[in-house]
Amino acid sequence: MKQNLNLNWLRTFDAAARHLSFTAASHELGLTQTAVSQHIKALETKLGQNLFIRRARSLQLTEIGQAYLISVRDALAHIEFSTSGLFGPELETTIVVRASAAMIVWLSPKLGAFQDEYPGVGIKLVTSLWQNDLEKHPVDVDILLASQNQSDQRMTKLSDERIVPVCGKQTSTKILSPADLMKCDTIHILGFDDHWSRYLSANGLPTDIISPQLVVDTSVAACELVAAENGCAIMLERFAQQAIKAGRPIRIVGDPVINGQSHYVVQRNTTPPVQHLSSAFCGWLKTCF
Repeated sequence: MKQNLNLNWLRTFDAAARHLSFTAASHELGLTQTAVSQHIKALETKLGQNLFIRRARSLQLTEIGQAYLISVRDALAHIEFSTSGLFGPELETTIVVRASAAMIVWLSPKLGAFQDEYPGVGIKLVTSLWQNDLEKHPVDVDILLASQNQSDQRMTKLSDERIVPVCGKQTSTKILSPADLMKCDTIHILGFDDHWSRYLSANGLPTDIISPQLVVDTSVAACELVAAENGCAIMLERFAQQAIKAGRPIRIVGDPVINGQSHYVVQRNTTPPVQHLSSAFCGWLKTCF
């Protein structure tokens, strides 16, 4: 049984069979003609069969070579499909951008503009939600939500943010004033535990009687619970507006309140080829806000 075939030999065999020329195959693969010839010879020796008929001015597949080519091409295509499916297509450069799930959703319809300007650049969007040290991705650009008094020189402000109450369409008919929110089941978002108290306090309402009925860890999940009429949530106005624009059956049922937080972008230390592109991404990002 033949085993341990060199994948480079198979790729060389595929190229030579397509061109019926070792010279043309060498140009495609970036190899010398001698290297191509050696790959084919090594593969034929391993298989114990000639795959090509070599003539002075032409190259032709043997019958066994023609039969083998079908299986080789199928195998190479399967490897390429699996690799692209798991790891994404091969691109000139990939920028890794870390942000919240809600920010990724908000950015999604806008990313096409950047990709049109930089068609050879891939963008990998990752979240840092409950990620441990072993799972961390090397990040080129971080999009952060932070208190305005916690920013530093590395952080470039993108926007100040406001919070609003959101309800499902049916529930929204019952909300005529901020006080009516206190009659609803409350949905809390982890990491934004002060949103309810901030909003109620800004409207002169007591905050000590509010307790979470449902708790989720993303604004995206909160939107889905609201849309399903499971209660009301207080969330960033930007994300609520995006969900409404995307067709989610939710409504903003109160005036916005400044919450003292802003979105910032931080460019991490990256290698020179990526640094230029991550700087371009950060510059483009500022135009989105």
